[in-house]
Amino acid sequence: MTTTFYDHWRDVPEKAWRWPNFSPAEIACRGTGKLLINKAALDMLQTLRDRLGTPLIVRSAYRSPEHNRTVGGATRSKHMDGAAFDIAMSNHDPVAFETAARAVGFLGFGFYPRSGFMHVDLGPACQWGERFPVRATAFAEEAPVAREVLAESRTMKGGGAAGVATLGAAGVEVAQSVLAETQTAILPLVPYLDTLRWVFFDVTLAGIAVTIYARLDDWKRGRR
Repeated sequence: MTTTFYDHWRDVPEKAWRWPNFSPAEIACRGTGKLLINKAALDMLQTLRDRLGTPLIVRSAYRSPEHNRTVGGATRSKHMDGAAFDIAMSNHDPVAFETAARAVGFLGFGFYPRSGFMHVDLGPACQWGERFPVRATAFAEEAPVAREVLAESRTMKGGGAAGVATLGAAGVEVAQSVLAETQTAILPLVPYLDTLRWVFFDVTLAGIAVTIYARLDDWKRGRR
């Protein structure tokens, strides 16, 4: 088992650290800042992180012998070998986490549901503590809802008709104004343009009515 010891995690050369989802400070002793790099253990931890695709919150990794005594750790704790990690379960399903940890090669498991973390180590194979309660599914699966194709929606059609008619009415009004002011030669057409403008207004009102009816009908059918 290849290990490298540093008096403080800040002494670790950048090139010597090859575990992208963790930092020396995360793995170092919480009480002294000392760090024992256990390459096999860290490789396995990184593999677990890659497998889960979710951050691992390391509550405790390496412990110096003095700090291990301070926190009441086992006299032969794997933490002192840099071969154990306590991982918070706040962002993991404990069952899925345990399954993945066993799959990548962790053999020792300690369950601490009251404290919210799980201990994993390189072995030998053993386990202790009371397992976490099975978590219920957070959200029920949403049933698929039939929806109208946007281009075929009655709401879109009604709204589109109203929009086109509004633009047409505005265009007619502008044309009428221009003709009235500058095209004296065709002034007889102006009354017809006025009639056309009212036709566009009627189409606008019809389009708005269709839009309102379609939305109310969709709401009743559960489409909105």
